[in-house]
Amino acid sequence: MINLNHIIDQVVKDKGIERSILVEALESAVLSAANKKYRNTRDLEAHYNQDQGEVELFEFVTVVEEVQDSYKEISLEEAREIDPDVEVGDSLGMKLDSGTFSRIAAQTAKQVIIQKVREAEREWVYNEFKDRVGELVNGIVRRYERGDLIVDLGRAEALLPHREQVPRESYRQGDRVRAYIADVKLSPKGPQVILSRTHPGLVMELFRVEVPEISEGLVEIKACAREPGSRAKIAVVSHDHDIDPVGACVGMRGSRVQNVVSELRGEKIDIIPWTPDIGRFACAAIAPAEVSRVYVDSDDKALEIIVPDDQLSLAIGKKGQNVRLAARLTGWKIDIKSESRAEEAQAQGFAAAEEEESSEDFSVDEGAESSSTVADDAASEGEGKA
Repeated sequence: MINLNHIIDQVVKDKGIERSILVEALESAVLSAANKKYRNTRDLEAHYNQDQGEVELFEFVTVVEEVQDSYKEISLEEAREIDPDVEVGDSLGMKLDSGTFSRIAAQTAKQVIIQKVREAEREWVYNEFKDRVGELVNGIVRRYERGDLIVDLGRAEALLPHREQVPRESYRQGDRVRAYIADVKLSPKGPQVILSRTHPGLVMELFRVEVPEISEGLVEIKACAREPGSRAKIAVVSHDHDIDPVGACVGMRGSRVQNVVSELRGEKIDIIPWTPDIGRFACAAIAPAEVSRVYVDSDDKALEIIVPDDQLSLAIGKKGQNVRLAARLTGWKIDIKSESRAEEAQAQGFAAAEEEESSEDFSVDEGAESSSTVADDAASEGEGKA
């Protein structure tokens, strides 16, 4: 007969599973096997014997004067041969031959323990990571699965999906990777920790690690927008008048921001001072371009920014990147116009107004459509709002 105490003790030590959970599972497994053997015709109970290290099975019968169900009843005469003090109506428990079920216990012990170990590990993973969404973790790349990366975090494995990877970053088995915990999901196969290298939170958390003023709450990151692998903008504000938020994030000779850039493998970062004045904030967000005027439409959360003619391409950025990031950072729709285009549109507006007065009819202002305008679709969808 296998002494299950040794097996249980080893599993408790290695896997951290409570002993009571394993014991209960073994009792349940043996009882289920016995009921199946007897086709549920008997009243059985299974109990774990700590001293013997085995699961004992007991059959319970009711003491009656006249037996009608031989599986669940026993006559008073037979019962008193087992226990002289028994009376009619008592429940008598009789231990079944352990040899009959020792094989069952041995077979089920391994299966039950493996199952409980898996369940315990899944529960541990979920409990460990469910409250850590938004944190940075370090792991080792184990393998690729259909473009997704499986990352070893120690006692758990995490998934870095292809959609959460920066296109120009590549990894090999054994490489170290630092990522942002984007989500923890419960699936039929157990909990799944989802990592990201593209989430704006990755930039924010990297600055939190590098800049003590942020971790201490003296400087706050109000918003972050990024196009992974290319460029990011963060808006920061200081809660201490003696601390320059931008300077704190840049660090001496740019050391702090450079560490973040290195971790992001060369992604450029613009650090912008945040202000509650949306006009001033938008001017800072559109940097390095200079701004002539800003028109604010609070009802539609839209901004019209007028820049000098020679600053238009700089304000828009390569393929619209600069204005797109600015719109995400502010959470407002941004239209960029050069001064000449703005004056042309204004002139057309005056002409249309005069024509309207003379003809008492309405005309459509086509100037806005012909102006050089860049609108950020992502901002209109509400992405990256502070």
